Amino acid sequence: MKSVLIVEDDPEMGQVLERGIAARDYAPTLVTDGVEALIQVSRQQFAAAVIDVMLPGMSGFEICRRIRESGSTLPVLLLTARDGIDDRVFGLDSGADDYLTKPFSFDELAARLRALMRRDAPEQWSLVSFGDVSLDAQSRRARVGERQLSLSPNEFLLLKLLISQPDRVVTRPEILDAVWGSPYVDQNIVDQYVSTLRKKLAAGSSRVAIVTIRGVGYQVEAGA
Repeated sequence: MKSVLIVEDDPEMGQVLERGIAARDYAPTLVTDGVEALIQVSRQQFAAAVIDVMLPGMSGFEICRRIRESGSTLPVLLLTARDGIDDRVFGLDSGADDYLTKPFSFDELAARLRALMRRDAPEQWSLVSFGDVSLDAQSRRARVGERQLSLSPNEFLLLKLLISQPDRVVTRPEILDAVWGSPYVDQNIVDQYVSTLRKKLAAGSSRVAIVTIRGVGYQVEAGA
């Protein structure tokens, strides 16, 4: 049974999440603050984490950022009462893989968790490279030349999808289906992830560019 970390300080919501996730055949571990969340991540192997943004002392954004700084690729779903684009971008920049707004249905939460836990089988491919970018499936490491590129699990899958087929335009529904497990997720999340990937590639001085094909999707190009 896959284990899911829940970080929620509200007792009622915590119990609701715990019961709902257990009912979907996951083993939930509930904690109420960021320090305990980081301790649990360091001690136990989780399949995913569901983290509330508004927490006392340490926000969900900060927890996620620290998880990524530790080198963990734990899939993280942030829960928030706010649905602004700035909040979503901030969440993705902190290393979150997905963002769900309260109130939500548990069917949707379960679907998001299943999508986060999806991973390409490593034996199907080992190393994918394009231009100065290379991705290693075994270690889940991304590099620009010799420089390591820090990516969340879904950022890794999105970049892999694009650079493994550079000669064609990859549509938004294709990206949603391959990375998030459903073509019916809000397509804006693709644009937000692409924006984040572009910043990370630029920060790594990569010559690979993700080009928008208006009305269709995205394609990669390798600059000189």
